[in-house]
Amino acid sequence: MTGFSRIAVLDVGKTNAKVAILDCASGEELDVRRVPNRVLATPPYPHYDIDALWAFFREALKALAGTTGFDAISITTHGASAALVDASGDLALPVLDYEHRYPPAIEEAYAALRPPFSETFSPALPGGLNLGAQLHYQKMAFADDFARVAAIMTYPQYWAFRLTGVAANEVTSLGCHTDLWRPRHGQFSTLVDTLDIRPLMAPVRSAFDCLGDLLPDLAAELGLAAPVPVFCGLHDSNASLLAHLVGREPPFSVVSTGTWVVSFAVGGDLDHLDPARDTLANVDAYGRAVPSARFMGGREFEMLTAALGPFPPDGVLQVLPDVLASGLMLLPNVAEGSGPFPGQRLRWIEAKATPSPDRTARWAAASLYLALMTEACLELLGAGGPVLVEGPFAANEAYLSALAGLLGRPVMALTGSTGTTHGAALLCGANLPSENGRPIVPLCAQGLDGYRALWRSHLA
Repeated sequence: MTGFSRIAVLDVGKTNAKVAILDCASGEELDVRRVPNRVLATPPYPHYDIDALWAFFREALKALAGTTGFDAISITTHGASAALVDASGDLALPVLDYEHRYPPAIEEAYAALRPPFSETFSPALPGGLNLGAQLHYQKMAFADDFARVAAIMTYPQYWAFRLTGVAANEVTSLGCHTDLWRPRHGQFSTLVDTLDIRPLMAPVRSAFDCLGDLLPDLAAELGLAAPVPVFCGLHDSNASLLAHLVGREPPFSVVSTGTWVVSFAVGGDLDHLDPARDTLANVDAYGRAVPSARFMGGREFEMLTAALGPFPPDGVLQVLPDVLASGLMLLPNVAEGSGPFPGQRLRWIEAKATPSPDRTARWAAASLYLALMTEACLELLGAGGPVLVEGPFAANEAYLSALAGLLGRPVMALTGSTGTTHGAALLCGANLPSENGRPIVPLCAQGLDGYRALWRSHLA
C-alpha cells in the first residue's frame, strides 16, 4: 500500500488533455478539467502548444488542490512524441506533431537506415509515427538546434521532468513503434547508435518509479503545503492495458478506443506479425512485449461525423439487419496511412440501397465498418479469449453487437471513465473501479457472414 488518498492524473490525448482526480481506495473519478490539445501550424514545423498545456496543467492542479485535493501525481500521454531539451531544461526544438510529413529526401534517407522489423517490431509508418523518424528529421533539418540538445525524453516523462526536474525515459513509450527499442531484449535498438543519440537518451526508469517530489517553487505556486510525489508515467494505450492486466489471466484481448483503436492480444506471441498491415509489438508497463494492431478509428469517427452529421442516438442498432440485407458498405480507409488494409481508399457500396440510404443507415454501415476493421486487427494477431472494449466505442451498441457477432466469442464493454486515467493511477497504487464489463449480445442477423465475405472481397 502506498498510503495515498487521491491521485491527480495528467492525461494528454492526441485530441484533448485533462487533469483528473481519482480516489485511491475506490478508483472513482472525483473531478476532471479538460482542454483541447492544439497543434500550432507555425515554424519550424507543426507542433504541440506546450506553453498552453503547461499553463492548463498548473491552473487545473491549483484549482483541484483547493477543492478535491491530491497527494500524488501520475502521467499518461499519447505516443510517437519526444521532447528535446537543452542544458537549461528548455525545449531545444518544439515537440513535433507526429502527423507532419517530411521532405521525400529525408523520408528516403530514414527508410535506408531504420532497423528491420525483426529487431524492433515497429512497422514503417508515415510521418513521425515512428519516433526515430522524428529524431532523424530534426537532426538533419535543424542541425544547429539539435546540436543544443542535452537530453531526449519520451513524452509522459517530459511532463514529469517539468514537474520534478528529473529526466527519464520509459519502456511503454520507447516500445511504441518508435524503431528505438528491441522488445524481445528490453534494450535500445541499433538505431540509437546509428543516429548517434545514445548519450542524449535520458535514463530508462520503470513506469512505477516515483521520480521525485514536485519542485518547491511549483508546489508553492499550486498552494500545496506538503510534498507531492510524481510518478514516472506511461504511454496511454498501455495505461489502458495495465488496468486489465491486474487480476486477469491470459489469453484475452483489449480493444482500447480513442483517436486510435489499438488491439492488444495478451498472451500472444510476436512470430506472426505483419509489418505491412500495421501490426506491431507494444511493451507493457512491466516491460513485456505484447502483440498489437491498430487503425485510426477515433479519427475516422470524427471524419464520418463531419461527412454524415452527428451519430444518431437511437435507431442505428435496430437498422443493422436492413443494412446487411441491402449491402450498403463503407470500405477502408476513411483515414489513410494506417490500419490493416494499407493503400485502400474510402468507398461506399450501395448495391441494393434504394432509395438512397438515410443518415441512420449510413451510420449503421459505418459501425459495421469499424467492427470489421477491429475484427481484422484481432485476426491478424491470432487473438484468443474474451475481448474487452474500453473508451468511446464502448458506448456504440451497433459497433459492439456487430463485433461480438463477427468474433463469435464474448465481448464486454467497459463504459466507465477512460482506461488511460485509471491505468496511470495504478502506478501510484490506486485500486480499480468495480466494473467488470458489460456482456454484449452479439448481432445474430442473417447475412452477417456473407456481408463480411463480400466486404473483404472488395479489398482483394
